[in-house]
Amino acid sequence: MNVITRPQRSEPAQGSMVYNVNDQLFSAEPHPGQCLRTFLRERGVFGVKKGCDAGDCGACTVWLDGTPVHSCLMPAFRAAGRVVTTIEGLAKATANKATAPIDGSAPRALHPIQQAFLDAHAFQCGFCAAGMIMTAAALDQKQRADLPHALKGNLCRCTGYRSIDDALAGIGAVEADVAGRACGASLPNPFAEAIVTGKARYTMDTVVDGLLHIKVLRSPHAHARIVSIDRAKALAVPGVVEVFTWEDVPRRLYSTAIHEDHLVDPDDTYVLDNMVRFVGQRVAAVVAETEALAELGCRLLDVKYDILPAVFDPVAAMAPDAPVLHDKGGAEKGNIYVDIHGEVGSVKDGFAAADAVHEMTYSTSRVQHVHLETHGSIAWRSEDGRLHVRTSTQGPFIAQQKLCHIFGLRMRDLHVFTERVGGGFGGKQEMISEDLCLLATLKTGRPVKWEFTREEQFIGATTRHQMTTKVKLGAKRDGTLTAIEVQVVSNTGGYGGHASETLAAALGAPLTVYRCVNKKATGYAVYTNMIPGGGFRGYGASQSTYAIECAIDELARLLGMDPFAIRRKNMVRPGDWMESVWKDPSDISFGSYGLDQCLDLVENALATGGGTAKPDGDEWAQGTGIALAMLDCGPPTGHRSGSVMVLKPDGTYHLAVGSTEMGNGSVTSHRQIAASLLDARADSIAIINADTDLTPYDTGTFASTGTVVAGQAVALTAAALRDNILDFAARHSGTDPAACRLEDGSVVCGNTWIKLSDLHAFGIKAGHRFEAKRMFYLTPRSVAFNAQGIRLAVHRMTGETRILHSVHAADIGRLINPMQCRGQIDGAIAMGFGWALTENMAYDDDGRMLNPALRNYRIPAFADVPRTDIYFADTYDTLGPLGAKSQGECAINPVAPAIANALADATGVRFPHLPFTPDRIFMKLGRAP
Repeated sequence: MNVITRPQRSEPAQGSMVYNVNDQLFSAEPHPGQCLRTFLRERGVFGVKKGCDAGDCGACTVWLDGTPVHSCLMPAFRAAGRVVTTIEGLAKATANKATAPIDGSAPRALHPIQQAFLDAHAFQCGFCAAGMIMTAAALDQKQRADLPHALKGNLCRCTGYRSIDDALAGIGAVEADVAGRACGASLPNPFAEAIVTGKARYTMDTVVDGLLHIKVLRSPHAHARIVSIDRAKALAVPGVVEVFTWEDVPRRLYSTAIHEDHLVDPDDTYVLDNMVRFVGQRVAAVVAETEALAELGCRLLDVKYDILPAVFDPVAAMAPDAPVLHDKGGAEKGNIYVDIHGEVGSVKDGFAAADAVHEMTYSTSRVQHVHLETHGSIAWRSEDGRLHVRTSTQGPFIAQQKLCHIFGLRMRDLHVFTERVGGGFGGKQEMISEDLCLLATLKTGRPVKWEFTREEQFIGATTRHQMTTKVKLGAKRDGTLTAIEVQVVSNTGGYGGHASETLAAALGAPLTVYRCVNKKATGYAVYTNMIPGGGFRGYGASQSTYAIECAIDELARLLGMDPFAIRRKNMVRPGDWMESVWKDPSDISFGSYGLDQCLDLVENALATGGGTAKPDGDEWAQGTGIALAMLDCGPPTGHRSGSVMVLKPDGTYHLAVGSTEMGNGSVTSHRQIAASLLDARADSIAIINADTDLTPYDTGTFASTGTVVAGQAVALTAAALRDNILDFAARHSGTDPAACRLEDGSVVCGNTWIKLSDLHAFGIKAGHRFEAKRMFYLTPRSVAFNAQGIRLAVHRMTGETRILHSVHAADIGRLINPMQCRGQIDGAIAMGFGWALTENMAYDDDGRMLNPALRNYRIPAFADVPRTDIYFADTYDTLGPLGAKSQGECAINPVAPAIANALADATGVRFPHLPFTPDRIFMKLGRAP
């Protein structure tokens, strides 16, 4: 592939438009109607990102004559004769002198805002960082005093905005990289400078010679049989190369879901099908020389449908007379893909013994991941005949397996890899773009690209499973639980990927966290004609945690108990047999325990009265709510990862790990784990990840496994390499191995110091290899705990809700990187705020999404996310690497129920259904007695 990294200076051609981009002059003629974003990216200016192409997210922000603009809205011809500055040219454009980082490293020629973002680590995946920096760097003092307004045009899905706020306030978090002290230090991402300067390369940040483009025609119907597809008009368009329909693809069933055990998901999907089961399903793919031509080809396809009855509600879909969606891949029980039943003890006896019983039905909404980098892949065949897929995925190795299954390929003939991935949150635990790109390359012999639009993310990717949960709780007068009964109905949509695993998760840890001898659960995952559900941060446990934590508060209210007291009385404790409703043995174990600390930390923080005061006026009601959550550190169906480390001739290290970096910070924590065991600086370890050619196998980066699985593989590998080095050094120096140790680039053997570069040279002469490889398979699994506290105000007349004080405590074991851990939790809480208060996928009666755009869907912006006081329990996990546990997912789970409980406390009215939008609150308060 030919990668262009910056525009080239050229003399203006006669009659051409002249552009000045980052002080590079060139002449060009933009395509008719072309926006500045695509114009710049065609010329290799990849710091300008695509997040929406509608002016909603700000990822494409550039300066036009020093003023920030959304380049996706700016016609390219209007930039002619003006000065365009992108993130790549920001430092040069402002004639900035070198600025000194707070970690004491050498000054860099960066704009002060770029340096501030580095010092505060004001990014995670980094996809939004360039646009955010370009906007922030142009703010004057008055604008910086009102950041909620000034940054309203820039969205971030990862950080929760706290670190961005810190950066603009000059607050740093990055610490020095000291040998032997890497674990527990707030070290930066190894690609941090590349992120803030626009040099980091994401999936689509490359130019490929001879590239073709795919656009997909999607179904306008929720349920239909395709009678015919006339492609003649599309193929007649000059530049349209191929049109693929269900008749052109292998008829091999598979699941788009990525798991170690593929049997946990139904093989119910074809690459293209003659049956469509939701509005937005792929019908045909057009391959053309440009995206515009491929789009035109899609519009010219003539599809005739036989429209079939549709069903959107899972309860209605379970009825005997409901239209059956699948006659293949697990339809033995009509539309019920899977049902789960379990009981320990006797809930009948438990309720009979109860002094108080609460029963209510709760529901959670369908929401989208909104990772700012949309799904996308590029496929090509190299000169040696091998196939390559560059893709935005959380699981390249499983994607490789699925592609080989579909197309009948040998594993060694297919290479799948990621560059930097712009967010995932479970949404990229799917294979939904790679297959059509590879198909087109196999058919045409040319490289092919497919990049989702933001609308396609909403209508054609996956979502969190909508679940309805009926909870019945019984307790004695002193608050002791006597019975827990839960029924969950999960809407898995048109296809069943992740349906069984999310349902099992919903019936797992949220019940396990409470001690009760009588528990019963029933769950159904049901096919409907909605967009398919998929993996999403919290993975099923979020939905039932919401219901159970709301019900616990209602039970406390019945008993006149404090919400903290009823939880302390019933929460699981060390020594308890941790069980939900299954009597089978489990590999879940207490590697550490800090739930009691979490509740104490939240209670004490709320008692300080921190945050902001309630707005003036009797129309504002104030309330406080709490919730807790437990999450298994990894999936029950298996997860494994491998790692390879070598000592290089210059005395530094190379680390290869198969897991994906998508803003979760795994490349940083993996280097820190290795550095701690090798008594080295993290900067002395070069890392590569997520590449089926260059790294060992990894199941995928999901289910909170980046630390506890891949991190454990790294720990085992680093320890093995340490022993390898020390063993050779001892033999080489004639020293007792017990007297040898590593120390910052050297081996100390007794009184002799040997530089690692010299030792490597000695080893080469002796035929010794300084390398190690280890695999780790996840078992047993520990558990992580979180607690959330919320104080809020709600306006009785308008339904407006304001978070006044947010408090969170996490038991995630030893903190490998405290700055990174806080960032992950901040981001999860912000996502929880969105799920509870603003986000909702609205549909009409025919299953069409009504708001498939960021401006109408409303993920939280800077103004919507108050700062959260974050605390950590003091624990050390005996099962995790260097004492660490999972952290990326669990923080979202108690957020929505804490808000719900605070709303109930403020109003005396229970709002059982998400989200708590002002109209819903207004309607219910208006009906309240």
